[in-house]
Amino acid sequence: MMCWRRRSSALLALFVMIAGVGGMLLAAAPAWAADLFVEVDPSTVQAGGQVNIRASCNDNMLPATVESAAFGTVTVQPQNGVLMGAAMVPATTRSDNYRVRLTCPDGRTTTTRLNVVAGAMPSRGPAAGFGGAGGQSPGSLLLTGGLATVVAGTVLGISAYRRRAAGGTAGAGVRH
Repeated sequence: MMCWRRRSSALLALFVMIAGVGGMLLAAAPAWAADLFVEVDPSTVQAGGQVNIRASCNDNMLPATVESAAFGTVTVQPQNGVLMGAAMVPATTRSDNYRVRLTCPDGRTTTTRLNVVAGAMPSRGPAAGFGGAGGQSPGSLLLTGGLATVVAGTVLGISAYRRRAAGGTAGAGVRH
C-alpha cells in the first residue's frame, strides 16, 4: 500500500511538471508564419511621438528600409534575428492613418498602418474589470501561471522523492 502511495505522488508531481511546461509553451508569443513582416509599436501615436519598428525580410543579416509619410525613411538594422529601428513622428504631422512600407534588400515589400493623432492621448483606459487597460495582459498572466505550476510541480516532485528515499531506509524490514 505504501509503495502505491509513493508512486502515485511521484506520478502526480510528474504530471504537474508536464502541465506547467505545457502552460509555458502555450503562453509563449506566437511565431510569425511568414518571413516578411513590418510592425510599429505603438500602432497609434501622438504627433511628436516615437514609434519602434520591428521587421523581418528573407535575410535578417542585412539592413532594410522602412518609409512612411508619417515619419520619412528609416533604416532598420539586424538585432537578435529581426530588424529593429525607431522613428520620430514630427509634431507637425496631421492626424491620419499612414501606410508604413518595408523594402527588403531583395526588393520584396510589405506594409502595415500607423495611426497618428493630434493632441494628448490617454496613456491608459479606465480599469473597468478583467481585461481593462490597467491590468496585466493575458500573455503575462499565462506565463506567470505556467511558471507557478512548474515551481509547484518541482516542489512536489522533490518532496515525493525525499519521502520515498527516507521511507526506503527507515521502513526496511517492516511489513504492513
